[in-house]
Amino acid sequence: MGQVTPPARPVVLVVEDEPLQRLMAVDLVEDAGFDVVDVASAAEAVLVLESRPDIRVVFTDVDMPGGLDGMRFAATIRDRWPPIELIIVSGKRRPQADEMPARGVFFAKPYKKHEITAAMRRMVG
Repeated sequence: MGQVTPPARPVVLVVEDEPLQRLMAVDLVEDAGFDVVDVASAAEAVLVLESRPDIRVVFTDVDMPGGLDGMRFAATIRDRWPPIELIIVSGKRRPQADEMPARGVFFAKPYKKHEITAAMRRMVG
């Protein structure tokens, strides 16, 4: 019998400019059983999305330096990569319902790990 290749684990892209917050988010995603790619800015994230068709979920902070904040970045994802699911977090501001992209889910910081894990698992089915 040939070897059976295990199914690939879903890949989550973490976008967070604060190194400690990014490390905590990466740990959360890995602990939930997903593969993770992490970057410090929306600009870097766009480059990853352009080269990685396996990204299933983007976990992004709202407040990031540079020209593209998390909300505009999420809108860009919804326009360019509609199948990708979105988890948006912030410790500073809560987006209004009309600012949220379709199927985007918001969590205020400090978020509860089990809630994020449950949302990711629902998103990848």
